Amino acid sequence: MKIVVLVKHVPDAQFDRHITGPGNTTDRDESILSELDEYALEAALQLAEERGGAKAGNEVIALSMGPSGAVNSVKKSLQIGAYSGVHLSDDALAGSDAAATSLALAAAIRHISSDGRPVDLVLTGMASTDGETSLVPAQLAERLGLPQLTFASTLEVNGRTAVARRDAGTHSETVEAQLPALVSVTDQINEPRYPNFKGILAAKKKKIASLTLADVGVDASQVGLAGSWTVVETAEARPPRTAGTIINDEGDAGIKLVDFLAAQKLL
Repeated sequence: MKIVVLVKHVPDAQFDRHITGPGNTTDRDESILSELDEYALEAALQLAEERGGAKAGNEVIALSMGPSGAVNSVKKSLQIGAYSGVHLSDDALAGSDAAATSLALAAAIRHISSDGRPVDLVLTGMASTDGETSLVPAQLAERLGLPQLTFASTLEVNGRTAVARRDAGTHSETVEAQLPALVSVTDQINEPRYPNFKGILAAKKKKIASLTLADVGVDASQVGLAGSWTVVETAEARPPRTAGTIINDEGDAGIKLVDFLAAQKLL
């Protein structure tokens, strides 16, 4: 089985996010592998291991699109266990929205399939932790002409059939699709593994292929700000937090609290 896992380089949530540049894009200087993508990677590794791993001809390929720093998320994926990595990087990609991103990623996946072994399964997280749109999986499935199983809480592959369970607030549903297919998984599907010392050393020997738009046959006008369907026209930093209301207890704190909540229309 040949599995491609999308991994995104996103701003570290420990730091404040900043908007930069003429296109009001996110500053990615302090970025890490998206936490939600680790669940997709773990699902891929489990599927490959159940089938005998690399020795049995299985592949788990971590694919990331982004500036030069995004290769670090590919490297982290290799340390966790991905068999190889692909980094799609081109200056023209800067500012791509979900539509332009899915176009470029679809071209990269077709390129990965051009070696004579088509991709059987594309796995993604349920969303990125920066944009949080959840749009790319569905758009990518449409561009590749693949059936999609989204927001999967469980995933099994029986022969050439992928079976997933979706959990909603009041019910669950089981859906299935024939491979090749695209599946986005939630953070309930598994417990991602951490890279150990052995995995970190092994990652140094694993291959990372670097691709440009020319390599995957995409024109620069189709991506970036020029090829995006949406644009951020203006952006402002959020105002600093104001001091809260302090209630000193002089025997009437309860009354003051009720009055405050009533004034805020919370009662």
